[in-house]
Amino acid sequence: MDKFSFLNAAHTAQFAQLYDEYLINPDQVEPSWRAFFQGFDFGMESAHEGDLIVEHSGTPVAVPENVQKEFQVVKLIDAYRTRGHLFTKTNPVRDRRNYEPKLDLVNFGLSDSDLDTVFDSGELIGVGKTTLRNIVAHLTKIYCESIGVEYMYIRKPDEVKWIQNWLHKNDNHPTFNKEEKIQILKKLNEAVSFESFLHTKYVGQKRFSLEGNESLIPALDALIENAADKGVDQFVLGMAHRGRLNVLTNIFGKPVKDIFSEFDGKDYEQDIFDGDVKYHLGYTSKRKTDNGNDININIVPNPSHLETVGAVVEGITRAKQDMHTPENFSKVLPIVLHGDAAIAGQGIVYEVVQMAQLDAYKTAGTIHLVVNNQVGFTTNYLDARSSTYCTDIAKVTLSPVLHVNADDAEAVVHAMNFALDYRMEFGRDVFIDLLGYRKYGHNEGDEPRFTQPQLYKAIGKHKNPRDIYADRLLKEGIINNSKVKELEKQYKERLEEELATSRQMENTIITPFMQDEWNGFEQATEVEMMQQVETGVDRKILEEITATISKLPEDRNFIRKIKKIVETRQKMFDEDRLDWAMGEHLAYGSLMQEGFNVRMSGQDVERGTFSHRHAVVKSENNEHEFILHNNLDVKGQMYIYNSHLSEYGVVGFEYGYALARPKTLTIWEAQFGDFSNGAQIMMDQYISAGEDKWKNQNGLVKLLPHGYEGQGAEHSSARIERYLQLCAKDNMFMANCTTPANIFHLLRRQMKTNYRKPLVVFTPKSLLRYPKAVSAVSEFENGHFQEVIDVDGDAFAKAETLVFTSGKFYYDLLEYREENNCTDVALVRLEQLFPLPVDQMQEIIKKYGSKDVVWAQEEPRNMGAYSHLMLHMPETRTWRVCSRNMYATPASGSSTRSKRRQARIIEDVFNTNK
Repeated sequence: MDKFSFLNAAHTAQFAQLYDEYLINPDQVEPSWRAFFQGFDFGMESAHEGDLIVEHSGTPVAVPENVQKEFQVVKLIDAYRTRGHLFTKTNPVRDRRNYEPKLDLVNFGLSDSDLDTVFDSGELIGVGKTTLRNIVAHLTKIYCESIGVEYMYIRKPDEVKWIQNWLHKNDNHPTFNKEEKIQILKKLNEAVSFESFLHTKYVGQKRFSLEGNESLIPALDALIENAADKGVDQFVLGMAHRGRLNVLTNIFGKPVKDIFSEFDGKDYEQDIFDGDVKYHLGYTSKRKTDNGNDININIVPNPSHLETVGAVVEGITRAKQDMHTPENFSKVLPIVLHGDAAIAGQGIVYEVVQMAQLDAYKTAGTIHLVVNNQVGFTTNYLDARSSTYCTDIAKVTLSPVLHVNADDAEAVVHAMNFALDYRMEFGRDVFIDLLGYRKYGHNEGDEPRFTQPQLYKAIGKHKNPRDIYADRLLKEGIINNSKVKELEKQYKERLEEELATSRQMENTIITPFMQDEWNGFEQATEVEMMQQVETGVDRKILEEITATISKLPEDRNFIRKIKKIVETRQKMFDEDRLDWAMGEHLAYGSLMQEGFNVRMSGQDVERGTFSHRHAVVKSENNEHEFILHNNLDVKGQMYIYNSHLSEYGVVGFEYGYALARPKTLTIWEAQFGDFSNGAQIMMDQYISAGEDKWKNQNGLVKLLPHGYEGQGAEHSSARIERYLQLCAKDNMFMANCTTPANIFHLLRRQMKTNYRKPLVVFTPKSLLRYPKAVSAVSEFENGHFQEVIDVDGDAFAKAETLVFTSGKFYYDLLEYREENNCTDVALVRLEQLFPLPVDQMQEIIKKYGSKDVVWAQEEPRNMGAYSHLMLHMPETRTWRVCSRNMYATPASGSSTRSKRRQARIIEDVFNTNK
């Protein structure tokens, strides 16, 4: 066997390159070479002496020792790339955890005697043919100093190669000039001085200080400046409490005097506004970067439910992209700041991360930055997660992660530059884990030594990042001894001036968030909400919409059922009996005709859970999608997407979308109404309270299928009572409609006002095809949304019993009344549950003069709208109530039992002796 005829010293560089490619992505390597390297790996795992025999294309080949060593060096390089992040200097206050196996040479069949041997493998890391000693030194600088990098799990070779090339520049170390270093020092000084000033002036007050992670400020500053140079002109940032005030002041330029007023606890200038704590508030500012770029930056308000804001950020970002830069999403940059315990512990992070590459929700890459305190509230990180890193969620989307020592300010800015370049190049997410510490407890009133005595002993002796960096610049000759004192003096003098100004202010002023998007809109009270809005549409327009959505493309094949459904739309119009789906379709089309856009997402919304909508149709042969509404000759556009199986994250996204795009009808539909329970935090903290806390109007529509048809506890009730409990004064609309025309007018009203309120609609299931739940075309041409429907007329003018009910249950009562010819019972439909139309209801009661007034609901007594009525209309407490008994579960799992209970309620309604 001629061992040199195939593998010889002249080709070791080529073999090393091939082996490196094999280790990164075996499937990309030619099959015979792949088999060869597999044999080599297997052979090296076995004990052997001398040459290693491996087959190549069916021929045994002896691998010379020098080639074996070359391959072992390639394996060493691969190990640094893959596991080097485990052996870095990234933790400023804790000893590094002990991981095995280490990167010792012996683990790769190498030894100290090989250190001065020259290897071709140096070409793979940009240092050329060089000694093993130089290769190890180079790898250590790239992967094991202040920045640890995880990326080798990425399955796209072009991305892996791009990352490696980026890291090889200057051994993954920054090369900042003097001006850039002075700017980093300046921003560090602002971060440190701001916190120390507050600590002195507002002793013991909660501020969730940034101390221990102050390098966040120069990092964000560099990100915004550099991104603007690359064409980004809008930024949407979401973050929890830690460091928020510092970011608001030193990045967003929020006047410090306003923050001081918030610390002083002054009242707000508006009586109707309740506000929120200072470290929850949002802010929007416009400014020029140092290079003269005009930018718009937004920090999104958020509650104490920390990770909820990530979903909202993505929704706002997508809205801005759709509206301003639909051809270039990269011009709007989402940035989400996480806490280490929160990103590891909160499930919504997974829901949001899964959105990153979905057509409905993608935003061309988010920069995720973890402000890692290594403590969650009082819980040590080892008790806060099972994963190695808090950022391991990044692997879901194969996103690179950089772990950075927060004490090394230049490394932090360098990592941020990587994140920006990667996002702009590939349009994908990237994560930075900023490893620092928390100088005080969870808040400034806590004693952290109770739970982390050793850690806080080390922190107590630790220099802040500004002083560490100042010492470094002093040694480099960039600054002199007086520079830091001068910077600190100038900044604190400005803070003192702002504090003096603040003390002269009587009230706290809250600046509205994203005010530009809301020009022309006004805040509305309950008075305006109860005013009728004309929402009728000319018949000719309705005809044009119907004709368009009733016609499939002639050059494509569609399944027979779809053809019939689409053709039936025109038939319904011609026969003057429009169903629920047509009510929706005509609302969407007419709004589009007036220049509004329509966006809807949720599980199965394209066809509808109950197969009623079919807003998107697919051709039979190639599943090409068609949105027939977009064939209309109108100004608006329809966007409708089936979502992934998420409620919490998707509702947060759509809330954010509606927040940034008030002229788009933004809708989320639940598969079944109770599924919205999974997004209850968004309902409680944002949708119902956002305007009162943060001055944020929002017109999000939630469609929640509701109705008792024997489908069990989970598919009957949308938990009306929970939503109504959140209603107060003028915060949102609640409706439970019974006719296609009324849902048409309701959806149109949502966009035709000069204000926005959230709208929750309890939508039907069985009524979607119920023969009596239809409307004539004339009902769409004229009128407005009817809060109450009273159509019984003269025949029931002297009814002994007057029944108020809501939703689908009306038709159950109507059927019974017709079957039993009960002429002494009048039925009135309450279509709007909030604001409750009390005046209209009282007028109806007066009109009938009935002795027996009933509230009838199919929900149990402790659920549904009954308790809501008693809160908002006290006289309802004297009404006769017909409902299921009180139950812990909304409905029985037995359809037989459910029908029996439903029948009993109906009989109770018509049995006036009870």
